[in-house]
Amino acid sequence: MRPKVSGPAPVALAALIAAVLALAGLGLLVAKRGAATDAPLADGDATGHFAQPKALGDEAARAMAAVVRTGTARVPGAPVTHASGTAPLPVSDPLEATGAEPSPAVGPLFYTGQGNTPGHGCTASVVHSAKGDLVVTAAHCVHQDGFRTDIAFAPGYRDGVAPYGVWVPTSVDVAPEWVTNRDPDHDVAFLRVRRAGDSTPVERVTGAERIRFPSATGRTARVIGYPVGSEGPVACQNKTETLSPTQLRFPCRGLPNGTSGAPFLTDIDPATGLGTINGVLGGYEEGGDEETSYSPYLGEAAAKLYRRAAG
Repeated sequence: MRPKVSGPAPVALAALIAAVLALAGLGLLVAKRGAATDAPLADGDATGHFAQPKALGDEAARAMAAVVRTGTARVPGAPVTHASGTAPLPVSDPLEATGAEPSPAVGPLFYTGQGNTPGHGCTASVVHSAKGDLVVTAAHCVHQDGFRTDIAFAPGYRDGVAPYGVWVPTSVDVAPEWVTNRDPDHDVAFLRVRRAGDSTPVERVTGAERIRFPSATGRTARVIGYPVGSEGPVACQNKTETLSPTQLRFPCRGLPNGTSGAPFLTDIDPATGLGTINGVLGGYEEGGDEETSYSPYLGEAAAKLYRRAAG
């Protein structure tokens, strides 16, 4: 997601400069909310598939131990792969994201290979699959001139605690259209993940969101994501709109840098917080700005990518 196009007000300029310098020091200042230019990258194959070497995942997991305390929590009754009951989602009033309780299957993506301290720069969520190890985010969060090799996922994260553990990729899949020309209609990625030293599928620990193909428009969705530098998530609820045949629009203020990859959730079970993914924050303008967010339309191309990644 790009920052707002309009310039900052003069009174906010000093604070903005300080924030930019702080992020740069953490290695999180990213071009269009993707990988920074000095990020550790690797090539995948021509289809947009990257199999991550185990050693690189273990290295990312070790780096996370310095900044995150892990727990052994489990969603009661996990895996929960569908909503057992839903409640109507009211539209946020005002239309502005506010602090929210963490959702077990949603968490930040940390990047461990830049600077001295890992920091998070995008959001991802566990999505149901036969093998129970699949996560979805935006393609620009994991691939920019190459696949990032320093990613770690912390579902349910808040205040330095990853209650469901830290998970690292075993493989990453993006569409070839994203690899060749960063097509915003294909700004979606699926990661298969593992927990270091543990063979338990993530879905058995956190539960999982379902995913809808094709996307539905005109329905109220909840977008939940982790702004850069935040120790907890923010969320907003509003109806999705059609921007174009290949893009969804979600008007809401306060979904800034770091919320790329966040799920657009419908049919949420109030007992578990799990629902159905109807979009992924990204796409047009790599997600938009702090006033309006976007998602690629999850049609047959996204369904094909999901099937390929799920294996």
